[in-house]
Order: sequence, then C-alpha cells, then structure tokens
Amino acid sequence: MSTTTDQAPFLDRRNPNAQRSAQGVERRQFSNSLDGLSPEAAELGRAIDQYKLMNRRRFITYEEMLGVIKSIGYSKS
Repeated sequence: MSTTTDQAPFLDRRNPNAQRSAQGVERRQFSNSLDGLSPEAAELGRAIDQYKLMNRRRFITYEEMLGVIKSIGYSKS
C-alpha cells in the first residue's frame, strides 16, 4: 500500500537552528482574524486577546475565559 501526503515536514520549534517560514508570527489559541464574526463574538475575541497580552499568556484556561466573559458584561440569566 502506497501513501503520499502533501503535508510539510515536521518542524521542531524547540530547535533554535530550525528554519521558520513565518518568522515573527505569533501563534494564538484562536484565529488572528475577527472577520466574519458577529459583533458579540468579535467583542469577546478582542477582550480575550487583550487579556492574553496584558497577562502575557499564549493560552488561557476556562476559568480565565469565564472571567473575561464576565468582565465584558455577560451573566447567566
């Protein structure tokens, strides 16, 4: 059985000598683009990005996300 893949070869990001094709691009938990989102979802995305920048976090926990959601005024009815 022959298999071919169009995937790029594995890049070990921990290797300081590895070539990076997207130098300086920050990886985010969510997409970098808020285009196509509803106004409410875009507001949440901006609030989460701001939280992550202020707290120097690349990824956030569910508790942190809940805090961000509450900080922009949402509550359970």
